Amino acid sequence: MEHKHHAKSSINFLNSDEILEKLDLNGDEVFMDAGCGDGHIAIKALKDYLPDGMAYAVDNYDISINELEEYKQENGLENLINILADITQDIPQIEDDAIDMIFMLNVVHGFKAAGNMDDVIEKLLRILKTDGKIAIVEFRPIEWTFGPPLEIKYAPDELEEIFNNHGFKKVYLNEDLGQEGLEEKSHYLIIFEKE
Repeated sequence: MEHKHHAKSSINFLNSDEILEKLDLNGDEVFMDAGCGDGHIAIKALKDYLPDGMAYAVDNYDISINELEEYKQENGLENLINILADITQDIPQIEDDAIDMIFMLNVVHGFKAAGNMDDVIEKLLRILKTDGKIAIVEFRPIEWTFGPPLEIKYAPDELEEIFNNHGFKKVYLNEDLGQEGLEEKSHYLIIFEKE
């Protein structure tokens, strides 16, 4: 099953501060926004949460990366590194054990659709530091008026089982994020730590 959503931004239905506050960043981390889209999370993280850190914004959509590079130049954000790459493949521009936190927003359902979640985790393990974390914000597995089809949405416990198999432990779960629906919110945040 192919699933693409280039250039669709979550900025209008997810509060970036609500998410970034929960990541418990110290301010000096190396942060990677994987599948960054328009890059608003990476930019917000640098401006308000990583005064002494740096952020990699990685996406395979060249228009997004080109626009982020323009933004970087116009705003003098030297600690924003924009990379055109497919996160399902190796990212040679990033060294081994370089990243403190990998963040993915509305990205992993695409891996379920493609059937390559395990392969992606193995690629990310290379660049993640020991005790590094992967933070995932995803659509809750409920029927919704927007977002991916239900059959490619991961439940948090499904992700936990997959990540456990790759040497990660769950350290945080919040199932109350995102746009209000009739009864439930649209998203959850789950964080895994490399053991």
